[in-house]
Order: sequence, then structure tokens, then C-alpha cells
Amino acid sequence: MTIGLPNWAGNITYGAARIHRPGRVEELQELVARSGAVRALGTRHSFNEIADRPGGDLVSLEGLPAEFELDPVRGTVTVGGGVRYGELSRWLYGEGYALPNLGSLPHISIAGACATATHGSGVANGNLATAVSGLELVTADGEITVLGREKDGDRFAGAVVALGALGIVTRVVLDVVPAFEVRQYVYENLPWARMEEHFEEILSAAYSVSLFTGWSGPGIDQVWVKRRDGEPGPWEPAPRWLGATAATADRHPLPGMSAVNCTAQMGVPGPWYDRLPHFRLDFTPSSGEELQSEYLFPRRHALAALRALDAVRDVIAPVLQISEIRTVAADDLWLSSSYREDVVAVHFTWKKDWPAVSRVLTVIEELLEPFEARPHWGKLFLMGPERLSSLYDRLPDFRSLAAGLDPTGKFRNPFLDARLFPGDAPS
Repeated sequence: MTIGLPNWAGNITYGAARIHRPGRVEELQELVARSGAVRALGTRHSFNEIADRPGGDLVSLEGLPAEFELDPVRGTVTVGGGVRYGELSRWLYGEGYALPNLGSLPHISIAGACATATHGSGVANGNLATAVSGLELVTADGEITVLGREKDGDRFAGAVVALGALGIVTRVVLDVVPAFEVRQYVYENLPWARMEEHFEEILSAAYSVSLFTGWSGPGIDQVWVKRRDGEPGPWEPAPRWLGATAATADRHPLPGMSAVNCTAQMGVPGPWYDRLPHFRLDFTPSSGEELQSEYLFPRRHALAALRALDAVRDVIAPVLQISEIRTVAADDLWLSSSYREDVVAVHFTWKKDWPAVSRVLTVIEELLEPFEARPHWGKLFLMGPERLSSLYDRLPDFRSLAAGLDPTGKFRNPFLDARLFPGDAPS
């Protein structure tokens, strides 16, 4: 018997036997100590089986206290493991503070997003996990382990993007900055040639920039420019920019879709939490009738990789809803897709047809292999353990860290075993 619970997209049904919703950390500790196989569930926005624990226990942290604790002296906020970005963001704004960046959806949990190196955009912005300066987690023996950036150094860098393999995160400490306002502009129909000629200029034009394309036309369909008020730089909004035209009304990334659930555009100023995401917290971004993949490659390979993808647009476009191109700054987190490399990320929102999508992914992964493309851990990909090992230099160190904190593999699952621990049965 399984719980029969689907993920958000409905393409995965979890095979866990039980789901628990503890209301206190002490309850969680007792559960973990007695369980032989357990995983944290998060907000179910992953498109693969990374959160599942077939035959074992799943734990939702939504019942744990949110525990917003601001430390203005250290410039941090501490929150409970089940808190979502949208909930924290509104509270932080009321206190006069902000997170450095947000992803396109504010609906996802902080602990889950950081564990999978989920990201927003911006040439100077790291992924969401780079804001983590401290972690509290329940490890395999049911005890609480506390790790910090300053006191644990390199070991901490291995524990932040951990894919849930080290324990269940109960509290997260995040860096904060003073609150700021953002103005968002959308440009349409950027010619491909102008994109190539001015690639770095476009991506660096503002605090956060996203390019959307259906890989079906002669250029980039939309450029979303999120400019922080007071941000220095030569770029200023104008009716035309590099051959693209300013949108005359708010836009949705998908052509023809209503923009009602998107964050405000047209240069209307607003708080950081209501402009950096693409979608508003008060609205469901879509019905879940989609699949998602994403690949991130060093920025030095960006144009060559994009040209390779453009060469197979006739393969991509029939299965695609929309694709987004973003940037992420380098970090030192062992399993981060931007480990020690500034990267460009190409995200694919697919039609909900896994047989067709898997055929396209075979083509894409072969094309992107020379460009050192890493997959997003929470989305759909086909890469096996040999390829992943070649892309993550610190994977052996991560295996050692996991063996120390979880010697029996209590937090592992078939997804992790097949990709990170092949042939390495827990002792």
C-alpha cells in the first residue's frame, strides 16, 4: 500500500507507504530515529522522484513553526524548514529587509529549493542556496546537527545543496539585505543575430534578466528585464532596444496566455518579492499540465551551446511550451550546478508527454555534452552516474559526508542511489 500522492505536475505518484506531518521538532526527531527509510517531501514541485521514499516514510514540514527570527546585526533571518519563499518574503519586506534573489515561483519551500540549487537570474546573483549561512537538520540518529558557513567551512559547502541525503532540514539561516524596489520591463521579438552580438550586454542590463523563446521563430520571443531602483548602469528603458520592441501591456511567458497571474510589468515599481518572481504568490502559475527540464553550462560556452540548440529547433519546438534562458553566478557549493563557474541556464517547459520529451532529452543531452552541461536536480533528465561524476568534482567528498551523517542510507532513495551512489550499498 502506498500513499498515492502525486507531485504538483501529476507526472509522479509517490511510492512511500506513509506520510507524516509533525507539529514539533521533537516529534520529527522521534520519527526519524525509529524509521528505517525517510525523506522530506517539500512542496512537491520536483518533476522527478528525488523526494520519494518507496515503501518508507515521507515527512511534510508544513506543520512545524515558521519561526521568523531576524538578526539585523548579523544580517540574517532564521526560518523553519517548511516555510515557503512567498511567506517569508512578505514578512521580511514588512521588517525592511529582502533576500538577495528569488526564483520564478514564490510558492516553493526554502529548504527544498536550496537543497536542489534552484535559482533565479542575474549575472551577479548566485542560486538561492548561496544565501544560506546556517542549517539545522535532524540526522539519521534523530539528533539535531547544526552547521554554519563560518565554523564548518568546506564541510558546510557540501551540506547546503545536499538533495535531502544528509537529513531533514528543520531550520535555515539566510543572508538578508535592505529592502529594495524593482521595476520590470518586457521586450518582444529580439532578433537572434542581435542576441548573439550583444549577449553579455543583454544579460547584464539589469539585476535580473530572462530570455524566453519557443525555439520556433527567428529570434527571442520576450526579454524580461527586472531593474532594481537605484541600480547603476547605462541601460534605460526605451520603446526599442537592440531591435526588440517594448511590450504595450503585461505579458505572460507563453504567448496568448493571460498575464493575470504574472508579476506587474510596464515599469511599475514594486517590492522586490513582487517583481523578482515571474508569478504572483496569490495565483497558481499554471494547472500543472507540463513537464520541466533544465541544463546549466559555463557562461564561456553559452553562445556555442545556444547555437547547438538552435540547430535542432525543429526537434525541440513540437514538444515545447516555452524555454527560458537565465544566468547564475558561481559559488562553492559542492553539488551546485554553478559550482565554481558562472553559468547560463536553459529551462524547458514541455508538453505533458514523457515518451516524446524523453526522446528530445536524448538529443539535447548529447548536443550539450561538449559544453559541460549539468542538469537541474529537481527536473527531468536522463544522465547517468558516470556523466554526473565527471561534472561534479566534489562528488566523492559528498559521498563521504553522507556516509558520516547517514551510515545506513536512511535518507537515500532509488533516485539518489542510481545517480550519486551507484554500487555503493549503505553499510
